Amino acid sequence: MNQSSEKSWPQGFWNLMFTQFQGAFSDNALRWLVIFPVLASVTLADTDKDAFASNASLWFALPFLLFSTVGGWMADRFSKRSVMIGVKLGEIGIMLFAALALDLGAQALQLVAICLMGIHSTFFAPAKYGVMPEVLPQARLSAGNGVLELLTFMGIILGTFAGGWLAEALVHREGFAGLLLAALAVAGFITSLGIPRVPAAAPKKKFNPNIIGEVWSNLRVMKADLDLWRANWGNAAFFFVATLVQINLALFAQKMFHLRPTEQAWLQAALSLGIGVGSMVAGRLSRGRIEYGLIPPGTALMAIAGVALGWPGISMTGFEIALALLGFGGGLFIVPIVSVLQHRPSAQMKGAALGAASWLSWVGIAAAAVTQGLLSSKLSYGQIFWVCAAVAGLAGIFVTWSRPGAVPEMLARWRNSHS
Repeated sequence: MNQSSEKSWPQGFWNLMFTQFQGAFSDNALRWLVIFPVLASVTLADTDKDAFASNASLWFALPFLLFSTVGGWMADRFSKRSVMIGVKLGEIGIMLFAALALDLGAQALQLVAICLMGIHSTFFAPAKYGVMPEVLPQARLSAGNGVLELLTFMGIILGTFAGGWLAEALVHREGFAGLLLAALAVAGFITSLGIPRVPAAAPKKKFNPNIIGEVWSNLRVMKADLDLWRANWGNAAFFFVATLVQINLALFAQKMFHLRPTEQAWLQAALSLGIGVGSMVAGRLSRGRIEYGLIPPGTALMAIAGVALGWPGISMTGFEIALALLGFGGGLFIVPIVSVLQHRPSAQMKGAALGAASWLSWVGIAAAAVTQGLLSSKLSYGQIFWVCAAVAGLAGIFVTWSRPGAVPEMLARWRNSHS
């Protein structure tokens, strides 16, 4: 391979990146298009708003708990490219259903649409993450994950903005917003056709309908690899913290800062942009390896920023900075975690391992939605941010416990590279 080809991304890589970006955008645009009008309602009590925001996140997470092992099996049994193309085709139908639900103003059907998008993402995630080490050499895996996470969170940012803007601009005409999302799904389907062709990793793999048994079996295999085992739980903790911060943020912004949906989107953007930039920086700093040394500073930054978010009397500017720093720390934390989950399992187990990891991450997301509902009656919104900080700190300690020399080793490599 010549030098120029080593520095360029493989053909079809950017098709995968755009397809993922579009999915992240549409997921969040639909969710916040449904949630923001409820939070802005002047007729609903705060407890009702808390419950709806938690339920919307729970409905999105539920499919991952039920079908993650199915998604993992499909990613091993079939070509990951074929799985992603099929999922994007299904998204067109889901968004047409969402358009109908929005046009009718039926909140129950809107929650069903959110649930269906959760199913879409359940099947897409193991194939998406599993195909990365198949199309990228190990030396570029961390950098590729940095690009993937950056574009994912850029999609989240813009999707959140779009959901807020559409909620305000298309009052009583929300069905048009659903049709726009259906058109975007068509664009995502077209770009998915350019994803690199890869063979099925385990074409004779049998499906195990026992979801809990399948997850347990995969976790037992993964437990033999200490780094992989700890990365699984670190990944779950990351999504717990990210989801709890996001739900609590929407409620905090409406209650404390009295922000409209489009104004709240700026706060969601600060968090998501921080994660995206942190992920990109982590990919660059990894320098062709899985850099465990980025996890401790990442988790420390998340914990410190979480404490700042809940500080009494914090200004809007200080709050935005703290959100961005929490996100940046999260990006440093998650890139090496994801790289471990992608690289350590065998080729035949990769889809199953990522399916189990996805299942655990959505246990974290569902737990965050339930936790918000439980804590909102006992703690202030600011104190819930402190809970996020504590969980982030404990997760970082757990993940890096077996590699106490990771940070000094990383710093030594950086010094040697500049000497």
